Amino acid sequence: MNIPNRITISRIMLIPIFILLLSYPFDWGQLSIADQSLPISHLIAVIIFAIASATDWLDGYYARKYKLVTNLGKFLDPMADKLLVSAAFILLVALEMAPAWVVILIISREFAVTGLRLVAAGEGIVLAAGQMGKLKTVLQILAIIVMLLHNIPFSAMGLPIDVILLYAALIITIWSGIEYFIKNWHVMGDSK
Repeated sequence: MNIPNRITISRIMLIPIFILLLSYPFDWGQLSIADQSLPISHLIAVIIFAIASATDWLDGYYARKYKLVTNLGKFLDPMADKLLVSAAFILLVALEMAPAWVVILIISREFAVTGLRLVAAGEGIVLAAGQMGKLKTVLQILAIIVMLLHNIPFSAMGLPIDVILLYAALIITIWSGIEYFIKNWHVMGDSK
């Protein structure tokens, strides 16, 4: 249980707090920004989500820099990412802030890629994320943050940045998934 794995576990432990903040109707008041209203519970949830998302970069950086990459970390890190992002997207649907079909496609891609990685792992092959996969993650995180902030401050300017980011994340998520399967399809054919 090294430091990068502890950071990853801290990310997993933040997920229930994040879920609670968005699921329970806390009445902590509203924050008014540029004629927009933002529930304080959503602001706190965004801060927790941002911290949890930042730990994804931190644990990976620390593990690579100090050569602390472990099999446990290879398992926990992607699982923590998928749990955090899936929870956020599902909650956005529950809050009627994101269309269910978009979230279903995004989460389906994550399951499909995870399945391919599991098949590869069974063959002793580690499939690394490509640049498109990293861009997908960044767009998903940004979309979630802006949506949970109720598109503030962009809504005051009439810019639907939340919607743009969500659909950009969807497009890159699907594109990166297709690219990932094309690049690594041999794993399925080579598996026993």
